[in-house]
Amino acid sequence: MNAPDPTKIKLDLDLTHDRPLVSCKFDPTGKFVFAGTESDAVVRWDLATKTKTVMVGHETWVFALAFTPDGKVALTGGCDGRLVLWPTSDEKPAPIRTIDAHTGWVNAIAVSRDGQLAATVGNDRIARLWSLADGSLVQELPGHDKPVYQISFDLTGRYLVTADLQGRVIQWDLASRKEARRFDAGKLYAYNGGQQVDYGGVRDLSFSADGTLLACSGLIEASNPLGAVSNAALVIFDWATGTEKILLRAKEDLKGVGWGVRFHPSGFVTMLNGGNGGGILLFFQPAGPNEFHKFVLPNTGRALDLHPDSMSYAVAHHDGHLRTYRMPVKATA
Repeated sequence: MNAPDPTKIKLDLDLTHDRPLVSCKFDPTGKFVFAGTESDAVVRWDLATKTKTVMVGHETWVFALAFTPDGKVALTGGCDGRLVLWPTSDEKPAPIRTIDAHTGWVNAIAVSRDGQLAATVGNDRIARLWSLADGSLVQELPGHDKPVYQISFDLTGRYLVTADLQGRVIQWDLASRKEARRFDAGKLYAYNGGQQVDYGGVRDLSFSADGTLLACSGLIEASNPLGAVSNAALVIFDWATGTEKILLRAKEDLKGVGWGVRFHPSGFVTMLNGGNGGGILLFFQPAGPNEFHKFVLPNTGRALDLHPDSMSYAVAHHDGHLRTYRMPVKATA
């Protein structure tokens, strides 16, 4: 793989919709980018032709997106509690199957590496495993005391990771379907007694390419939760030991939340800051503690994904734009 130069990243595509966007994901083939909206719609763009297709199968906002490993099926999750399966590349996709997955919001979806299971989490504090063959419930995994925000399979496919509002990260053994251990990302959580507000939590997860590190994005220093006053941050864990290695944050006082995080195969890690400080991509080395490059976006960002070619990022923006940002190949001497 050619090494990219994130210090020279620039806007590549600017794709528009008429509602704010809250999630985004490239399909595994890299042909499409999908976005969830502050409506009942999922939007798909063909990256080559810029053709937009609007898919309706939810009753409200769509926060969760995932794909089967072969890219043939797209999965979406909404605040209506539904998990919907779609044919990814059909000209006019219609739902293949709709599952009432959670009471309240579906916050995130992950698909197992063998393509047999879909895993979902939501505000009802339970992780659930579903058979992709027939849509049946395979297992419930209770263990969280707060709404669960994120979910991911590890690189071996042996474990599932779930993370919640309180910064509790649970590793599940898929063979036994039992809890294996817990990680403490409580630095990303705040409780304001005066406002009586739980605030923060793990907003996104990403494993390093070699599977040795786990990054959790969110916020710290939430001095006024209802006023959205906080700073974006990343907690990096050593996967083998389960211990925290480092907290990464911006050099400047950038008000916002770390809505998205992606480890790059080259080793650096990218965080999306979105909030009062605006939309910003921050690039870190895992040893940190601060970014080596900052890229200011034209509007606040709500979600981040890395293209399968590892050269482009997608950002879902509040202004209804899905923008992709491309890094050139790093010049060699």
